[in-house]
Amino acid sequence: MTSVKTALVIGAGIAGPVTALALRKAGIEATVYEAYPAAATGLGGAFMVAPNGLAALRIVGVDAAVRDIGQPIARMLIGDGNGRRFGEFANLPGLPNLVMWRAELCRVVHDAAVAAGIGVEYGKRLVGVREGRTGITAEFADGSTATADVLVGADGIRSAVRTLIDPEAVGPQYVGLLGFGGFGGPGEPSPAEPEAMHFAFGKRAFFGYWTLHDGRTGWFSNLPHEKPVPIAEARRVPNGDWLRQLRSAHADDRPAREVLRHADPAELIVVGSLEILPKVRHWHRGRMVLVGDAAHAPSSSSGQGASLSIESAVQVARCLRDLSDPAAAFPAYERLRRDRVEKIAANAAKNNRQKAFGPLGSAVMSLAMPLATRTFLKPEKMLGPVHNYRIDWAETVTAG
Repeated sequence: MTSVKTALVIGAGIAGPVTALALRKAGIEATVYEAYPAAATGLGGAFMVAPNGLAALRIVGVDAAVRDIGQPIARMLIGDGNGRRFGEFANLPGLPNLVMWRAELCRVVHDAAVAAGIGVEYGKRLVGVREGRTGITAEFADGSTATADVLVGADGIRSAVRTLIDPEAVGPQYVGLLGFGGFGGPGEPSPAEPEAMHFAFGKRAFFGYWTLHDGRTGWFSNLPHEKPVPIAEARRVPNGDWLRQLRSAHADDRPAREVLRHADPAELIVVGSLEILPKVRHWHRGRMVLVGDAAHAPSSSSGQGASLSIESAVQVARCLRDLSDPAAAFPAYERLRRDRVEKIAANAAKNNRQKAFGPLGSAVMSLAMPLATRTFLKPEKMLGPVHNYRIDWAETVTAG
């Protein structure tokens, strides 16, 4: 039996509620504290939950609800803005990806946590901690405090917990792209093939699209931009202005220009600057530990950001369940996770750089991808170690 009985989870995005659910399964009572005054709604664009992420969600009983909101993607088709296809990746048999909107996944995991009786408190911005021999106290900006055995930082890429663990910790790094998403017009036939995600290296921007349940087109665009535009600043720009920029960037791209022609500015999803988190030196200190984007935020090109966060949430709960002291549990958790997430992040960074190259990236991909997919870029080699990864909840974690 673990000596850790209670936990404070900072952050109510995706990793936070999943961490609390996993801790509950491990016999540890957790309360989630969120800096913002309400749940995240309408925030974030589209992303994938991969088979390994769905398997981790099954451990905490949320996989069925996530399947309900996800669009199965069986293969990924890669091409250019002229509609020419130069690469295809089929998923491993029986292991589809699910594409969904971040806001929907946040809602599902939040509702699951609340249904399980886990407390979620909003308007609790962490500003400091007091750590003692037997517990840790969180101090919030409103003057309130909360005490538990451990504190888990699931507070995203701009984690306050990360800087409390290490005041010199790295922060997010802009990748040279702005993110947008949206929907094709009602009644317009989708150009996407069934259960396929299309990726197109356009002349001036990167475009992805797929067919939604209602027959419309879901899409996203990564627009090269020299300077970062924080989300608050990006949302002050009228949606119609952003849509005009996107239509201009994709004016020579098919089918992006047709999809965007029918897009409704009122439905535009503005993500703002796309960022990654460079290697974090310290994942834990004393009774504090990081999970999710607070510890590892790979490029969106990985297709693994959410899934890796979910895996880490489950793994930290296993380690606290089986090792009697955070001084043993947290190093074991880092040992289980660091190599995996850093390898995936490094591979994704290579792909992300080509998106920001515009015409050059498209030209490089059109030359390299056909040969690569015929030789060394095989699905079983590329996806197997990532998608086949499974956490054995029943296995006991050992130190060392």
